[in-house]
Amino acid sequence: MPALWIAHVTVTDDEAYAKYAKLAGPAIAKHGGHFIARGGRYVQLEGKERPRNVVAQFPSLEAAEACYHSPEYQAALGHARGASERELMVVETTE
Repeated sequence: MPALWIAHVTVTDDEAYAKYAKLAGPAIAKHGGHFIARGGRYVQLEGKERPRNVVAQFPSLEAAEACYHSPEYQAALGHARGASERELMVVETTE
């Protein structure tokens, strides 16, 4: 069953976060993920507003989780830590 990787982000250091983004995209693609939404327009209806919202689709929840724990993504994540405040979740779709 496909799964969605959903991130809500407030970037606090643009330069460091750009390094994260440069490495994260290839790591996500390597695990079968592709971006559906990446920093586009949004309307906050409830909860804490984060100005950057990203959704990537993976072939499965397991593939998304494997991506997160992969050496490639962890290397990217090292640039995001301290450069952003973020929440990340993976949820299976109903398809």
